Order: sequence, then structure tokens, then C-alpha cells
Amino acid sequence: MVTGNRPTGGRVNAITRKLEDALLDGSFPANAKLPSERALAERYGVSRNTVREAIQQLGARGLVHIRPRSGVFVSDQLRTGAPSPWGQLIADSPARRDDILEFRRVLEGATAYFAALRGTDEDLERIRGATARLERARQEGNHAGESRVDVELHEAIARASRNSMFLHLHSSITKMMREHIIRNVDGLRELNQSVSENLALQHRTICDAICARRPEEARTAMQTHIDYVRSRFDADDD
Repeated sequence: MVTGNRPTGGRVNAITRKLEDALLDGSFPANAKLPSERALAERYGVSRNTVREAIQQLGARGLVHIRPRSGVFVSDQLRTGAPSPWGQLIADSPARRDDILEFRRVLEGATAYFAALRGTDEDLERIRGATARLERARQEGNHAGESRVDVELHEAIARASRNSMFLHLHSSITKMMREHIIRNVDGLRELNQSVSENLALQHRTICDAICARRPEEARTAMQTHIDYVRSRFDADDD
């Protein structure tokens, strides 16, 4: 029941949970602007007052930022918060490189599997787009740009897994993994053109397997990619 124009707590809580789900599954990514109150009210079949109170609850918890005359924006707390001291030590320590690669092999193999199994058409288009941009950067010899898009591709695959825990875990360590990819894989690309070509082929293979919805092939392709990166580092250390 609604008393006057004020929504009941149960209705507000229900919409708050729906908005929380949208934050967790990446429908509203970090730093994105939320749809208007009117649009959200129509989407969820409630009044604008209900949406407003739900947003205020999220704002009180730091999950969104309410900017007068600008709109409501998703906080980056869920996605790009500062890494823990332990995470920073891992990122800054070359001796821990194998730990990062081993972890990536398990996590990203699983995300590729589920991306192929569950990814929406929009997810797959996002993956194709990142793969195409990665190829353009390689052809232009833009190694820094290539590494940045490399990160975007892996993030798109994690989002396509449609598993909020995979997405949250992947995103919570994005800064550490971004530093690892840009600092280390970028160096491999600059030192050896054939490495860049092999990485490009591996990314295309991953993309093709996911977009063809072949989960086992996608997982194998991702693990092969991580194993190749590890082998190149081992060769350079010899």
C-alpha cells in the first residue's frame, strides 16, 4: 500500500535490490550515468518517488553519486577501488609474476567458458569490437594502445560471463591486472614483433570460440593464451 504519495518501504527495498543487481551484473558499469528517474520508473513499473528513495539509499551507501543538475552516476567502488596493500605488493613484484599468471589462467579460463555459454548478443558484439580495435592498434604499431585494449577485451569477456562473482572478482583486481598487462605484455610486444602477431592470433581464437558459443574451446583458447605469455617470460628470463 502507498500512503499518500509516499512509497512503502517494501516497494523501495524491492527497487533498491533491482538496482543493486544491475550494478553487480555490469548493466550499470562504474562511472556510468543512470537512466533518468522517469525511465527507471517505467522500467520497473513504480512511481518516480519510489525510484528516488531507492537511489538515495544507494547514495547513502556510496554506491552511486547524486550530482545536482547532472544526474546520478555509478560509483567506482565496486569496480576500480584502490587495490589492497597485498594486491599492490603483488603488482609491483616481478617475482610474483607467475602467481598472477597462474591466477589469471584459472579465473579467465572460467570467464571465457561462461562467456561462451551465457553471453548476450550485446556482450558478443562488445567482444568483437574490442578484438577489432586490438587488431587495428597492432597494425598501427601502437603498442601502448594495444595493451590498453587488451585489458578492455578481457574485461568484456568477464562481463559476458554473466556471473556477478566472476565480474566482481575480475574487476576488483583490474588495476593490478592492467598494470601487469601493460607493464609486461607491452614489453614483450615491443621486443618481438612475432610475439605481437601470436598474441593477436590468440585473441582472435578466443573471440571466435566465445562468439561461436563453444565454451570448452573458449576456455582452452584462453588458457593457451596465458600459457604462451608465461612461456615468453620464461624464455626472456633464460
